[in-house]
Amino acid sequence: MSDASLTNARIPDEYRPNIEEILIPAADIAAKLDELAAQIDRDYAGRELLLVGVLKGAIFLVSDLHRRLGVPAAMDFMAVSSYGSATTSSGVVRILKDLDTQIEGLHVLVVEDIVDSGLTLDYLLKNLRSRKPASVEVLSLLTKPSRREVDLPIRYVGFEVPDVFVVGYGLDFAEHYRGLSDIVTLKPEAYGG
Repeated sequence: MSDASLTNARIPDEYRPNIEEILIPAADIAAKLDELAAQIDRDYAGRELLLVGVLKGAIFLVSDLHRRLGVPAAMDFMAVSSYGSATTSSGVVRILKDLDTQIEGLHVLVVEDIVDSGLTLDYLLKNLRSRKPASVEVLSLLTKPSRREVDLPIRYVGFEVPDVFVVGYGLDFAEHYRGLSDIVTLKPEAYGG
């Protein structure tokens, strides 16, 4: 990343000293969402879809994706946690907010910000499948294959990222950096890494 790209990015001054680099610029995210939406439109033609955004990280992703879709889609949210304020998954998953929608017989697309170890998503998929939907697929904007502890079927992947701590476009560290348009890496001293 050049100094110019960081200089020209819309980043609060308070965050700038903690940012190592812009890993995925906002324009690349937008282009990838266009591509993924077109693929989803083909795959779900003639069927109605329920997007299940996993809060809080997927809030911008599910909204931006929903507006790009050409197939009918409803939207609901779940909040699950295995991180707290840590930078790695604890492996203990808690449902903080459940769906408002009954999903039996529906085509469900789980929309995740990032799949790291896969433990949280594995728990979530088992929970959702027990509710007898017509289908359950996964879209993850980011995936870290090198960190995977569970083999998971992720049908739609935006970007594979290295084993670095990323924030922005919904991803946070202790509730900060979530609103950045780009996905960035933090300097290790910013998160105690």
